[in-house]
Amino acid sequence: MATSTPPGACTTLADVIDVLDLADTVGTRLWLDGGWGVDALLGGQSREHGDLDVAVEAKNIGAFLDVLMDGGFARVGEDGATAWNFLLAHPQGAVVDVHVIMFDSEGNGVLGPSEAGIAYPAASLTGRGKLVERSVDCIAAEWMVQFHDAYAGDVKDRADVRALCERFGLEIPEQYR
Repeated sequence: MATSTPPGACTTLADVIDVLDLADTVGTRLWLDGGWGVDALLGGQSREHGDLDVAVEAKNIGAFLDVLMDGGFARVGEDGATAWNFLLAHPQGAVVDVHVIMFDSEGNGVLGPSEAGIAYPAASLTGRGKLVERSVDCIAAEWMVQFHDAYAGDVKDRADVRALCERFGLEIPEQYR
């Protein structure tokens, strides 16, 4: 993704629950991706997070943006932001990395122009996790590992991938061994 979280950003578990609650108030389904998606799959917070990555269907983006902005969030305006991938930040430090998807005829969540071929495969959108006592939709574990393997990971990525592979009996990709 082209966006980058501002230095020093910190998105807490309480922030995540607040964003999920706000989305619920306007009937918007979110899929957690990134570090918080990993933590949901693992059943709880494993580390600090700079942002919350969410996939949201394009037909719901207006209501979702309205409710977040009413809650104090504002667009960051970072380099590389697009209509389908951008950041929202709250003055208290939370950052939401928004991935706007449109479903194609096969149920894939297409991110950006369809000719770019960037998508959440339909199977990737079947994950279920838990944060506190709340069940959440998220990227499925095997896809989370594949997505992490598509770029050179850092220490946090290594820990996330290893934890997912151990919990779900998945093979650890070579770069994370």
